[in-house]
Amino acid sequence: MNYDQLKKEVTRIIDRLPRRFREQLRNVEFVVEDRPSADLLRAEGLDPRHDSLYGIYQGVPLPERSSLDPPLLPDKISIFAEPLMEDFPDPDELRNEIRLTVLHEIAHYFGMDEDEIEELGY
Repeated sequence: MNYDQLKKEVTRIIDRLPRRFREQLRNVEFVVEDRPSADLLRAEGLDPRHDSLYGIYQGVPLPERSSLDPPLLPDKISIFAEPLMEDFPDPDELRNEIRLTVLHEIAHYFGMDEDEIEELGY
């Protein structure tokens, strides 16, 4: 799988979400980037020399928003292509990990923490 195919896979996963979830994905941008910066890895408590990051949600989770808040910039879900393609050379395993990563980051958007997401298998 190449970079463009990975981007199409992310779009396919989002398009296949149940409508009730897809309709709630407002003011959120999905982007595919090459890889996370060393600064981002450090900010997440990861060691840039040894750790990988496949995706990240950056924004205000839906349950923490208020109609009284000023308009927000779009939230951002980044999927990092190079670490995914390096760690999952098998196309089927890669597709599965892309799906898990996208769903994991969407779960953060909906306000779930790591433990709750792990309980769901993402």
